Amino acid sequence: MESLNYTKYEKVRIIGARALQISLGAPILIKTSLLDPIRIAQGEMKKGVIPITVVRD
Repeated sequence: MESLNYTKYEKVRIIGARALQISLGAPILIKTSLLDPIRIAQGEMKKGVIPITVVRD
């Protein structure tokens, strides 16, 4: 992701949404041996590869 500063609520929402996608069979975007979708989503967030954007009004 771009160098945006997300609030803690945005981070949790993004990770939760991505974890749901992973648990439903979406491809994992990082190399990992983890099996927990939440941990995988956290790793993707840390590496900045989650394909989710935040729109602020």
